[in-house]
Amino acid sequence: MDVVQGSRSLPIPGESSATIGVYDGVHAGHAAVIGTAVRVASDRGLRPVAVTFDRHPMETLSPGKTPLLLTTPRRKAELIAALGVEVLFVLDFTEEVSRWSPEEFVERVLVTGLRARHVAVGASFTFGHRAAGTEATLAELGAVHGFTAEGVETVLVEGRPVSSSSIREALQAGDLEWPERALGRRYSVEGAVVPGAGRGRELGFPTANLRTPDGILLPGRGVYAGRATAGETSWPAAINVGVNPTFGHEPLHVEAYLLGFDGDLTGAVLSVEFWARLRDEVRFEGPAELGRQIARDVETTRQVLAGEPSPPVIP
Repeated sequence: MDVVQGSRSLPIPGESSATIGVYDGVHAGHAAVIGTAVRVASDRGLRPVAVTFDRHPMETLSPGKTPLLLTTPRRKAELIAALGVEVLFVLDFTEEVSRWSPEEFVERVLVTGLRARHVAVGASFTFGHRAAGTEATLAELGAVHGFTAEGVETVLVEGRPVSSSSIREALQAGDLEWPERALGRRYSVEGAVVPGAGRGRELGFPTANLRTPDGILLPGRGVYAGRATAGETSWPAAINVGVNPTFGHEPLHVEAYLLGFDGDLTGAVLSVEFWARLRDEVRFEGPAELGRQIARDVETTRQVLAGEPSPPVIP
């Protein structure tokens, strides 16, 4: 998939079937919308193109109210590419762009930039200054400019609407089940491995400490079983999302003990996938008590990833 950055990189060659959205998380609902554009492209001999933004629009429209994100730009691009999109156009959502009228957005991006002949959007899609444009607006402008517009209904999973906000709320509460169903995959975060305080090694469980990108959502504080991947290699992992209350109070971060790994990953990019929540993060009386609990967490992690039933874990 080609990634085209900024309106100065337009136009792209060929006629397109396009879709537009923030697409944070690229969940099941997003996949339905993007899949519609890809299907129409195949049927009509067009290029499947996705339009997204270099930041969450709220970052420009309401600074300080931007939601924590489910995917980095790189990961979002990977997930969109896997759905069959050939070109991802990333529009810089600047103050100037936020003031474009619906008509100006359509003319600049869809007509001149992408030569769109079909556009698929979500049912609640809005665009243009003060969100003045809707799916109906898009259809009206399409009739003028020679493209068809199609709204895709909200996807329901077990009767529940799929949305990025519902996934965020679940993750912040430590719920992994709804995000997995809504995303169609387990939730994961990635970051660079950085040096830590070395306490894990002293306890017999050296951890990889992640520096995650700013603005990325971490699941609620607690201990999780999951899998960590660096390059082509992965390991079962006992994962802590928290502030290390036994040793004071540190900034919220992710650290993972990789079962079966003996080495140094400092500087590597590590992806951590969350499989099951084991317990809350709590303060222990001292390192010895914490070490005993970590040993239980590691054994439970081993069982979870082996598909064995997990016994209750009591701090």
